[in-house]
Amino acid sequence: MPTFSFDIVSSYDKAEMSNVFAQTEREIATRYDFKGTPASIEWMNDKTGFKLTGANEWQLDAILDIVRKKLASREQSSKVLDLTRQKVESNLKATWEVPFKDGLPQEDAKKLTALLRADAPKVKAQIQGDEVRVTSASKDELQKAIRLLESADVDRPLQFINFR
Repeated sequence: MPTFSFDIVSSYDKAEMSNVFAQTEREIATRYDFKGTPASIEWMNDKTGFKLTGANEWQLDAILDIVRKKLASREQSSKVLDLTRQKVESNLKATWEVPFKDGLPQEDAKKLTALLRADAPKVKAQIQGDEVRVTSASKDELQKAIRLLESADVDRPLQFINFR
């Protein structure tokens, strides 16, 4: 009997993030409420996130809102943004480094496999590094598993690849 499988990964599209960066930069340059302020967006090292700069915390939140809107318009999840870092305010300027979440950590992978084990007993999930392989004898069961995972509350964007 043939077995079917797919992989669960958590990643982001670098090209789309570059487009989001360019669109956000353009909007910051043209918005009236940012004129004459240090409001800007920059890349972090190796393009692994955004560094937001503003006059105060309010401006940082406004820039983040622009980034989220641009992500949504490009059909990307805003869950890719790691908002756990602290905002730094000094010299009449506030900065906030917002790295991207890349990869599926071990604890999140364990939560996904436990969820599949509990709610989809006909599929088998295995953790393989920073991805999870899900196998079953039925394609229908795999599709049910995908719908289950899409409805689950995970703090990372999930992609389903290598559907065989």
